[in-house]
Amino acid sequence: MAAIVSEKLLDWYDAHARRLPWRAMPGEAPPDPYRVWLSEVMLQQTTVAAVKPYFEAFTARWPTVNDLAAAPEEDVMAAWAGLGYYSRARNLVKAARAVVELGRFPNTEAGLRELPGLGAYTAAAVAAIAFGRRAVVVDANVERVVARLFALEEPLPGVRKQIRSSADTITPDRRAGDFAQAMMDLGATICTARDPKCLLCPLASECDGRVMGDPSRLPVKAPKKAKPVRQGNAYWIEREGSVWLVKREGKGMLGGMRSLPDDGWSARADGDGQRPLAGEWSASGLVRHTFTHFALELAVQRYAGSESPAGNGEWWPLDRLDEAGLPTLFAKAARLALA
Repeated sequence: MAAIVSEKLLDWYDAHARRLPWRAMPGEAPPDPYRVWLSEVMLQQTTVAAVKPYFEAFTARWPTVNDLAAAPEEDVMAAWAGLGYYSRARNLVKAARAVVELGRFPNTEAGLRELPGLGAYTAAAVAAIAFGRRAVVVDANVERVVARLFALEEPLPGVRKQIRSSADTITPDRRAGDFAQAMMDLGATICTARDPKCLLCPLASECDGRVMGDPSRLPVKAPKKAKPVRQGNAYWIEREGSVWLVKREGKGMLGGMRSLPDDGWSARADGDGQRPLAGEWSASGLVRHTFTHFALELAVQRYAGSESPAGNGEWWPLDRLDEAGLPTLFAKAARLALA
């Protein structure tokens, strides 16, 4: 089965590979490891459609790993704003500097795992796609394809070890990078989460999930736990065409990003409601935002007094607010305050 699956899938990929800004098409020279690594980091928890403009902007501004390594971290964080999971951006800079110090990208999974922020999936993807190493690459799309192909009925996340083992059995020694990308493309375009297009699938005759009836029910997902809802406040302090922004601590949620002052809300607790200035405040409305482990209801409070805020911060011109790199949550809050 393994040889048949890989042969059929690679033939399909040769004809139907998606053309993506970071990808070398079948038969072309291997892609730049920098572009492969950057795209894989950006694509974690994010869609291809959302990533494309960010990738193109990043590579226009920082076309090589050396350029990214030399960039101020705050510039990278600002350029990342809107992609979420901001620790990825901090690790990008750290990893780029580590690569420059080494003099090259490591070309093995083990070597790539030594770079900051590269987990098992990213290291395997870069090793296979950029360097042609045989590596078992399992993202959410591959996970779905393999669970259906082998009719693996144990629920997630417990089935993941079995999925990886099964993926290993069909990963070829030759064209490992193309095979990994073919699996991703198949999951993204044919073996989709809902309404898989089995009649168009090159692996339909090999698929145990299809034989058993309804492949769309695989992989079986564990029941979702309800996310806690936290409450907090964000504070809009405006003066002479500028707004007061602070920089969040380097570690933790939205670490290192510019933001509006807030009242210390977190994944574990509500904000304390303490305002940064005494005086008159008015409510501008409520912003709702969902993080990985909790949801947040953020009340936006607007200052109407004349006192100056204390502590570290900066007055940012309102006509350049889109250059501040506010994370999505605070960009929402800013739009509400300005409205």
